Amino acid sequence: MTIKTVARDAGVSVAAVSKVLNNAYGVSDDMRTRVMRSVERLGYRPSFAARGMRGQTDTFGVLLIDMRNPFLADLTEGIKAGLNAAGKRMMISFGGAETVIEKSLIDAMIDMRMDGVIMVAPRLPSGELEDYARQMPTVLIGHHEPDAASFDTVNSDDERGATMAVEQLVRRGFRDIWMLCAPRRVGGHEVGDRREAGYYAAMQAAGLSDRARVVESRSETGDDPAEFSALLDALPRPGAVFSWSDIHGVPLITEARARGLRVPEDFAVVGYDNSSLARLMPVSLSSIDQQGIEVGRKAAETLLARVERGSKGRHILIPPKLVLRTSG
Repeated sequence: MTIKTVARDAGVSVAAVSKVLNNAYGVSDDMRTRVMRSVERLGYRPSFAARGMRGQTDTFGVLLIDMRNPFLADLTEGIKAGLNAAGKRMMISFGGAETVIEKSLIDAMIDMRMDGVIMVAPRLPSGELEDYARQMPTVLIGHHEPDAASFDTVNSDDERGATMAVEQLVRRGFRDIWMLCAPRRVGGHEVGDRREAGYYAAMQAAGLSDRARVVESRSETGDDPAEFSALLDALPRPGAVFSWSDIHGVPLITEARARGLRVPEDFAVVGYDNSSLARLMPVSLSSIDQQGIEVGRKAAETLLARVERGSKGRHILIPPKLVLRTSG
């Protein structure tokens, strides 16, 4: 089955079929309907690899860690909106936070001659990311490397967001303000690294450096209740926590309420992401909104610009916002 077969069945030119499949400007509704009916009737599937050999596939890869963090849904929605607006397609893969899996998926995207890729919080070291970026236009989310030229980055201003969280807890009158972070990884380019830097800077500015403490979680996804219990046992009262992500902040505030702690009088939490879970009424977690949809849309626009015009490395920070609820 070829594009010529579809054109004959629909009674239109090959160029017309191509315009419809590429969502090109100026295609009439009647033309689109006729072509898509033929596509569905014949079971036609465009060959992305063949189109790539001619110079483009109009298809972009999106590599995610997994979907357990609800914030990723906002990012994906923004990426989709940005690519759809340009008539492009996206294919999503999940790396499962495993470098071997990530490598195999990126290799597959290159083999399929995709036009570019957006990687969200990749687990690969900088050197390997640069190698892949030389082979395929690349934009990274959840990775801060402002000196990189081979790829672009789009992120929340994570240092500023952490500072805003600490400043809010200081305004609440707390002095013992700890930070709960994800398991650390070598490199220093993670969002957690930037948020930790913002946390320490804010504690110093508030004259609370001697009370600063960072508690490293053993779990990427906040599924270890024992560590939340241990944190609450150790934290002075009244005390507060800045959680690097809602994925840890939600179970922490849930455990605090289950213990009967007065929130936010005895214990307060500010998370990061403003995820759908944080917004639930029983949770009501104050959180830093990193505007995931906007980050995703801007990443798509940046990738399209790199494909069309090239780039020496753009590194964009989206201003975060503090959303106050009952937890802090």
